[in-house]
Amino acid sequence: MLPLKEDDTYAVLSDQGMVDGGERGFYRHDTRYLSRYRWRLSNFSLLVSQAPRPDHLVQHWSWIEGPSQTVGLRRELRLYRGGFQDRLELENTSLEPQSVELSLEIQADFADLFEARGWHTLQRSVTGLHYTAQDGLELATHLEIVPESPSLNWGFALQPKEKVCLEVKARFQSPFDAQGAPLPSYAAWMARFPHRLENPQAQRVLEQAITDLRALLFSLPEGLFPAAGIPWYVCPFGRDALLTAYMALPWADDVAKGVLTYLAKHQGQTTDPFRDEAPGKILHEVRLGELSRTGKVPFSRYYGTVDATPLFVLLLHEYWRSTGDFTLVQALQPHWEAALAWMTSSADPDGDGLLEFSPNQKGLTVQSWKDSGDSQSHRDGSLAQGALAVCEVQGYAYAAYQAAAEFYQAIGRSEKARAWEDRAARLQAQFHQKFWLPERNTYAMALDGEKRPLGVLSSNPGHLLWSGIVPQEMAPALVQTLLSQPLWSGWGLRTLGAGEVRYNPLSYHNGSVWPHDTALFAGGLLRYGFYDEALQVAEALFRLGLTQPDLRLPELVGGYAQQEGEPPVPYPAACRPQAWDAAAVVYMLRLTLEISRKKPLQGLLALREKSLAVEG
Repeated sequence: MLPLKEDDTYAVLSDQGMVDGGERGFYRHDTRYLSRYRWRLSNFSLLVSQAPRPDHLVQHWSWIEGPSQTVGLRRELRLYRGGFQDRLELENTSLEPQSVELSLEIQADFADLFEARGWHTLQRSVTGLHYTAQDGLELATHLEIVPESPSLNWGFALQPKEKVCLEVKARFQSPFDAQGAPLPSYAAWMARFPHRLENPQAQRVLEQAITDLRALLFSLPEGLFPAAGIPWYVCPFGRDALLTAYMALPWADDVAKGVLTYLAKHQGQTTDPFRDEAPGKILHEVRLGELSRTGKVPFSRYYGTVDATPLFVLLLHEYWRSTGDFTLVQALQPHWEAALAWMTSSADPDGDGLLEFSPNQKGLTVQSWKDSGDSQSHRDGSLAQGALAVCEVQGYAYAAYQAAAEFYQAIGRSEKARAWEDRAARLQAQFHQKFWLPERNTYAMALDGEKRPLGVLSSNPGHLLWSGIVPQEMAPALVQTLLSQPLWSGWGLRTLGAGEVRYNPLSYHNGSVWPHDTALFAGGLLRYGFYDEALQVAEALFRLGLTQPDLRLPELVGGYAQQEGEPPVPYPAACRPQAWDAAAVVYMLRLTLEISRKKPLQGLLALREKSLAVEG
């Protein structure tokens, strides 16, 4: 599968750059505008296919007879917001006249993305390249082809050394075309990240991550927003965008501002169990496809996440800390106050001070970041039942309460600030008492509906270090556990410890390694002063990127232990690029710079030893 993207438009192509069945297609706003787009190139073989940038593809096809090429064909496919341009240049490289025939197969089904992936079905009637959806919206694919051919068949008689061009321009008519600020150019975006790593290989991983972050951006009226991943998550996702924007600071402050502004605008206003909506709650995702618009699935505006709301407050605080711009904090005060109100009311229905969620059978049964249905288990392998209080979410809440105290202090409301400081302190003490597992030197992954701890080894406590909820005196034991053999694979943290009943190195959340998860652990190590360990984790993530042909951190890899000279075992359905994984690389740059400032001599020596020294 070959994905391409620019702004709100993306393509899922075969390895040969065609749309020829399955999930492949040209998509916009969760709708497939072309379900077939295939060149018939008789006698030609594909010699070179590369995507020099995530928004376009360059190929060389060759017709070879005997020892030499007869006709060469260069194809350049470029995506842009709302469409694409596909240009073919044929050249007769022989000394004799040549006749070339080619044709193009085109079809549109206007399938919802969930249909294209085989998860739902919907009966529809499509007329050519036009479609009227069940809610009355008009969608169409408009084509401009030069030279024209009603039959989409072309024959060219080429003289020796003669060149001809054939060009297709497509425009995808969408009712949701409301563009905001223009996206930065790739060159301007790259220039925002001025630091270079002394190790050229590590620098290549960094540059690929920066490029991918630019590719994942799309423009909304509220500002720039990062898509969660290509190809299936080119839409607003709360949790993913909040963590991505956090890790990309300070270099992408406009992205953080766009994320915060958009999520504030779409903050929950009412109580709607179908959408998991509640007043003050930050949304999980927004889908614009027909199934979502007509209410057959709840994702037109879905709030099934317990962690996006505290992360919203965290990002706003980090934006203020990074930029010094308190005006955004003031402008969004009604929204962060509503978020805090949700955290202390709807998110805590039993009033025990912990944020929890109940499964939604039409949406997500698990509403924390490990959102697969089998991710929350006890030591005997049984799945947790009832409302769950997941450990890392309590850490996010603790940090959000501390942020609230600083917000109120800055606006001169000292009494309010002290109240939130006290709430944070109470949560920290309560959390440690209820979640700490002394026999395992770690925190429980969650409490189930009966308040029983899930006593498995997991990566979740790495987020607790990141949020700061771990008492200082407990950090050394916890760090030792997280870096122990059951959890540390060499490529990163296993989501579930090796040896646990449900451990499976190629599961989605029960033993696999997620780079963004590991990156937050590195941030926690820095917070608690474990500089050497933080550099060890950063180095592991860069090494992981270097094992990949495209130099990208994949969404996840298998949890098998690292073996000398062997790459990690890939997870078959991993997205790439994924926003929070690209941001994780940038976050490692930020951490190395912070370590250098905190411990100049020790940090720089360690960085050079680990090939992560920063020039300048």
